[in-house]
Amino acid sequence: MLKGLVPAVAILTGALPLAAQSEPALREYFEGRTVTVKQAMPGTEEGVDIYPGTHKPLDYPKYAQRLKQYGTALRSGQSALVTKIKVKSKHIEFQLDGGGYGTMGDETSTNISTAATPKTRREKNLEAEVKRETDPVKKRAMREEIDDLKREREREDARNRSAVAEAEEHRKENVRQWRLEGGSRFNVRYRDEVPGRALTPESVMSALAQYVDFGDVREQATTPGTQTNSAASTPLGQFPAPQAQTGLPRKGLLLQEADGLLGTPVKTTERKEGTLKVQTREYATPNGRISADFVEGVLVRFTIKSE
Repeated sequence: MLKGLVPAVAILTGALPLAAQSEPALREYFEGRTVTVKQAMPGTEEGVDIYPGTHKPLDYPKYAQRLKQYGTALRSGQSALVTKIKVKSKHIEFQLDGGGYGTMGDETSTNISTAATPKTRREKNLEAEVKRETDPVKKRAMREEIDDLKREREREDARNRSAVAEAEEHRKENVRQWRLEGGSRFNVRYRDEVPGRALTPESVMSALAQYVDFGDVREQATTPGTQTNSAASTPLGQFPAPQAQTGLPRKGLLLQEADGLLGTPVKTTERKEGTLKVQTREYATPNGRISADFVEGVLVRFTIKSE
């Protein structure tokens, strides 16, 4: 009877250390704790790739390229909150201050599409009539009117391209700013699948020791209720809703950002400028009545009138 129990006891005993080798255990240990990065971190969800146990854990040319392309979201010596730990098949994500801009739901495209201004009914009718007209004088007049209508369409297209270019430039600036505010991450990568021995806090900290100062993380993790950052009191992935403020807007704001800054608009109208949709929203603020024009959801101009 006792002999039959020995293998089972051995299996259970051997499984105990592995119980802490899991994603939930890593999340419990790290998430909500504060660390200090020892090097600049790029403003992208691509983050920094680390290959522990290899002769070259960090590919510096690729690292430099990401910094140049996306800018610096976290600077050397800056404290950051561990916001998420995620174990994938071949790597462990160690996300800081949001994990880097560009994840699902983040707006990364800076292109705004616009179609050419269509021909008016008058222009189409003239093009059909001029083919049937036999009077040279009338035919010449028709062609001149067609040319005038065509030039007007070209002017409209030029105005649209100018508005789109301005809106796209504002959107690019927005994305650049969001990248600087979106945090970053380390990706601890392995050649094959993530080994079980890597799924411990000690292993993760050893892999990142050259790049992250974990300070008193061990003490934080073992002290119940310890919080080191005010953001830790907010559930991960949830942020306070923007409140109406008394500041002035700036070109390039998205429509929802303007509403967060200025409050609920008191009046909203829409119109077409060529093929572009322009929305005008009016806000009553302590600074006066602000009328803001949005092209495809991007603020391109605004005026303020005292009340």
